[in-house]
Parts: sequence; C-alpha cells; structure tokens
Amino acid sequence: MSAEQQDIVAPMENASISTGQAEQIVDPWNVQGAVVDGKQVGIDYDRLIAAFGTQPIDNAVLERLERLTGRKPHAFLRRGVFFSHRELNRILDRFEQKKPFYLYTGRGPSSDSMHLGHMIPFIFCQYLQEVFDCPLVIQLTDDEKFLFKPNLKLEECIKFSRQNARDIIACGFIPEKTFIFSNLLHVGGAFYQNVVRISRCITYSASKSTFGFVDSDNVGKSHFVSVQAAPSFSNTFPEIFGTRSDIPCLIPCAIDQDPYFRLTRDVAHKLKYPKPALIHAKFFPALQGPGTKMSASVDSSAIFMTDTQAQIKNKINRHAYSGGGATMELHKEHGGRPEDDIPFQYLSFFLDNDEEISEIEKTYRAGTLSTGELKKRCIEVLQKFVADFQARKAAVTEEILDQYMTPRSMGVDLSAK
Repeated sequence: MSAEQQDIVAPMENASISTGQAEQIVDPWNVQGAVVDGKQVGIDYDRLIAAFGTQPIDNAVLERLERLTGRKPHAFLRRGVFFSHRELNRILDRFEQKKPFYLYTGRGPSSDSMHLGHMIPFIFCQYLQEVFDCPLVIQLTDDEKFLFKPNLKLEECIKFSRQNARDIIACGFIPEKTFIFSNLLHVGGAFYQNVVRISRCITYSASKSTFGFVDSDNVGKSHFVSVQAAPSFSNTFPEIFGTRSDIPCLIPCAIDQDPYFRLTRDVAHKLKYPKPALIHAKFFPALQGPGTKMSASVDSSAIFMTDTQAQIKNKINRHAYSGGGATMELHKEHGGRPEDDIPFQYLSFFLDNDEEISEIEKTYRAGTLSTGELKKRCIEVLQKFVADFQARKAAVTEEILDQYMTPRSMGVDLSAK
C-alpha cells in the first residue's frame, strides 16, 4: 500500500491498539499503556508505527540530517524521543535544494502554566528552526480547549493563550521568524477561507470514525479538525507566504496528534496542496510511571515550569516511580530497570551528555547506582532546567509578546519554487 493510500485508509482505524493480552489506548485525549498481568506497561511504539502507517526514524535519516545541517542530531533524535515520521525526507530534499518550507506546531492552553512534557515539541522546534533557519508558526488552540473542556470560560482560554505564549517564547525562538497566534483572536481572512475549504472535504462520518465522537458531543468538536489542519497550508499565512499554496510544512508533534494530520494529508491531496510532513514524539511520562502521560490537571503527576526548586525535589522524591529494587539488598543483587524508572526517563530527555546517560543506565542496571543517587541527579538536572527557563521567561515583556503574536513578513524567498 502506498503512503498516499495509507493516509486515506488510516483515519478509519481505531487508535486503541491490541497487545494480545491487553489494550493500550492512544488518541488525542487519552494515552494509557496496556495492563499486563495486573501491571500497566509502557506504550508499545513499534505497534503504533505499524497501526498508524508511519516510518521509523532510522540511522540513515539521522546521518543525512547531520550531513545536511553540519550539526549533530538533537538528543531527542539520538535517543529515539522523536521516533517516527511521515515524509521527513521530502523536507530534507527541499532544504538540500534551498527551497522554502516552514515548521508548524501548537499548544492547547488549558491552564496558566505549562509542564515539562509540554516543553518537548518546543525544545525540538527551537533546534529545527536553528539548523534549518526557517519560519515557524505556533497555533494556540484556545478554541479547542473551550469546546472540549466544559468547565472553562472563553475569557479564561484567551488568557491562558497569552500566558502560555510567554512560556513558548522562553524556549528561545528566532523573533523575526516565529509567529504565535491564538485561534480565538486570529482566525479570519485567508485562514478561515482554508478552514472552510478543508471542512467541505471532510465528512461527518470520517470525523466520527477518526476521533470516536458521539451524537451527544457538540458540533464544534468534529469541526475543529479543519481549524487545526489550516496552518498546514502556506496560503493560510499571506503575511509570510503571500498567495503561495505550494510551500510545505514539517509538523513536530506527539504521536497522539497524528489522526488530525492523517485527515489533513487526505484533504491536501483533494485540494492539490502539498501534504504536511510529520515527525512524531514519544509521550513524556507522568511521575506515576510508564504507560502514562504527564497531565496539567493532576499536580502530583507533573513538574510545572512554575515549580520552585523545593517543589521539584519533593515531587521527584515522593512521587517519581522507581525501577529499583524494593530494598537496597535486592537492588544490589538484581539491579534496577531504567526503562521503568521515571527519574531515569526524565534524565534521558533533559541530560544532553550521552556518555553520562550511558554510564547511569549501566550502573543502575547493575545495581551499583542506587535509586536515591539516581533521583538526586534527576533533581539537579530538572532544577537547573526549570530555573534557567524561569529566568528567560521573566525577561519576556509585553512588547516582546506582542512582537511574536503580530502577523508579519519573515523574509521568505518566494522566488524559489
């Protein structure tokens, strides 16, 4: 089956993946590892690749990326955090040919603070923007949060958008090449024209089949896919790309967002727009253990970007699931399981030193590195990351925020086809 055929068929598949013994659930709103022998296990990403029809990021892709950019691939790529893609090589072709493309990612602002898991796509986008020197558009889906969370008021969603935009800016994006926008405040004109073009191409049955909507859901939920799809097409942003509709984008996102963009790629074919390419991330686990996803609605599951040094230490020590032995004696005898250990998992995201990560994994598995020592190193790394982030965020003024959220030209060479 061709990639194009897979895009058309895949949205009709159920996102719940059978493991033979139990079931793991992966969709845009729920992530849960399978329960095997009474224990929740981690997400089986190889099964997701097979079920969603994506391609693994292999050594050939990494070697090509390093050759083209002259930079060692980001730690997220080296360690398989970003593990899957759709047509990434097409974007690398354009970069090699000096043809324009852009990055697109988003954030659903449901609270006034982001957490470590929310940082992953933005840290990665900062790296991609730097090595590719390309425009980036960031969609704040405050409309989605209003539609899907009945407890939120519209005014709260707009306020959260602006607060989350400060967090995003603190990740270090190039001001002249980054546009952050709130759907509730920005959608109109060329953007809305693409929304209705997309809407006419997606049937209600396709939306229900892809996302599991039921008759009691509000109609806005099924329509939202068109709003999230629109930034995938360059003529949605006339200030940046003029009337050009042939400039493709690369979308870094967690794998649970892939159903939206499988439908988008189907629509692109119908509208004769280039299909967006995607690069998928694994989930950032909650403190409670593998097979979960960090949640902004459960304070004890997450390290927030507003947490103090003491709060970070307390959360890791009290709540972080350990893959170590039940006692020191058992740990020394049998060793630990880094793949189950949350402090180790967090270090694999935020500690850049490959040699140190390798040594920690080896000694923890051997039982010579204790759970307490591993937690201590995790606390040190996360405290520094959050403190550095908070310092950068404190420097984001209202004027800087307005600059990022104002539509404008980004100096794209529109003569290159």
